[in-house]
Amino acid sequence: MGVVMSDDDFSESRQGMLALIAAKTIYSCGQLGKAALGPRVMAALAKVPRHEFVPLEMQPYAYADTPLPVGSGKTISQPFIVAVMTDLLDLRPTDTVLEIGTGFGYQTAILAELARRVYSIELIEELAEQAIRRLARQRCGNVEIRVGNGWHGWPEHAPFDKVIVSAAVELIPSSLIYQLKPGGKMVIPAGPPDAQQLILVEKDADDTVSTRDIFAVQFSLLDDDS
Repeated sequence: MGVVMSDDDFSESRQGMLALIAAKTIYSCGQLGKAALGPRVMAALAKVPRHEFVPLEMQPYAYADTPLPVGSGKTISQPFIVAVMTDLLDLRPTDTVLEIGTGFGYQTAILAELARRVYSIELIEELAEQAIRRLARQRCGNVEIRVGNGWHGWPEHAPFDKVIVSAAVELIPSSLIYQLKPGGKMVIPAGPPDAQQLILVEKDADDTVSTRDIFAVQFSLLDDDS
């Protein structure tokens, strides 16, 4: 018989997850350039129930700081990575965000707490359908999801204030840089499969693009087929 967990169990586990993220942030402050993540990000992590965005059999492990399988060979990213990627975006309540790789929608739900509008693209239809259902249950009304190849972005809704990519690329797609507003930021894992770095891309007011490596990561690859 499976483990049945109560709301109190989940709440306690979520607090433990937040404490671990805070500790790991201090440990990584040399790479992040800060010893604490923004209060809005931590509040969103405290509010969004991660256990609602994993398969039922994975719920007992929902708040462990580890990736978890969600089917179709995909995973939900570990909470610390979700927290760091979200924090690097420096989201404002007026922002429109493009997300590549919806999965079951946990990162999407965090973004929805912090931004005005989230447009999210998922390659695998089954995962997109799961995300739509799960986000609806959490009343995330400011999210639009479509099935498609995220490599090309979502030109109809561009430009975006922020872009976040949950799959790795060897080279950052020019289409995503093009769809980023001047003054915008993108967080994306990039590099050879055995040497991926989490990268912060910033586009300044005159369209000059700069990048900063944050730390080593390991993501599945973004499909670049047409």
